[in-house]
Amino acid sequence: MTLPETIAVRYTEDEAEYVSLRPVVRQTFQIDELVDMILSVTGKDATRVAQILRAGSVAFHGYRYWWTGFEAPEAELIAKLAKFPSSDASHPFDSAACVAIVFESGGTPPGHSIEISRAVASRRRFFRLRSFWDELNALMLTKPPAYRDYSYARHADVYISALALEDAARLAAAARRNLPRSLGASIKYLPEASRILWICPRATSTRIL
Repeated sequence: MTLPETIAVRYTEDEAEYVSLRPVVRQTFQIDELVDMILSVTGKDATRVAQILRAGSVAFHGYRYWWTGFEAPEAELIAKLAKFPSSDASHPFDSAACVAIVFESGGTPPGHSIEISRAVASRRRFFRLRSFWDELNALMLTKPPAYRDYSYARHADVYISALALEDAARLAAAARRNLPRSLGASIKYLPEASRILWICPRATSTRIL
C-alpha cells in the first residue's frame, strides 16, 4: 500500500452541535494539499497525521473536510512530512519580514487576542511622524523577540515578546494615536496584553493551500 496521489474530498461549513444545511462541495486534493491542511491542526506529528488520514475527517478554518479514510505507510508518511518546513530557532528575527503581530493576554488559551497586519500598523495618520509599527519597533529594540515555533496554519515562523504592564500601556496609547478608529473595539484590550506574537513567513516556505 502506498499513499494516494489524489483524494476525493467533500467539505462544508462546520456547524458544531448542529446538522449542517450548508451545501457540500466536492473537490480533488493532491496528497500534499491534504497533508498541508492536516499539519495546521496537528503540527509535524506523524502519528497524529496518520490518525486523521485514517479517520477521514478534519476541521479547518471553519470548514469540515472528509474523505474515505486510508492507512498511511509509516515510511512514506515520514518522507512526505520531511518535505514540509520545521521549527528552526536558528532563524534570526527580522521585523521587516513580519506580516502581522498578535497581542495576547495571559492564559491558555489567551483571554484576548488582537491581530494587526503590518500594512495597517505601518500607516501614518495625518500630522503624525511615526506609525504604530515605528513605535512598536522602538520598544522592541531593547527586548528582541525570541523564537517560538513554526506555524503550519500561518506558514510562518512565530516569534514572541513578553510585555510588562508599562509596555502594554505605552503601546495602547500609541495605538490610540496611530491606528484607525475602526480598530477601537479591539485595541481597548491592549493594556491587558502580556505578550506579542510576530508572524514572519519563511522565504523558503511554499504555501500549498
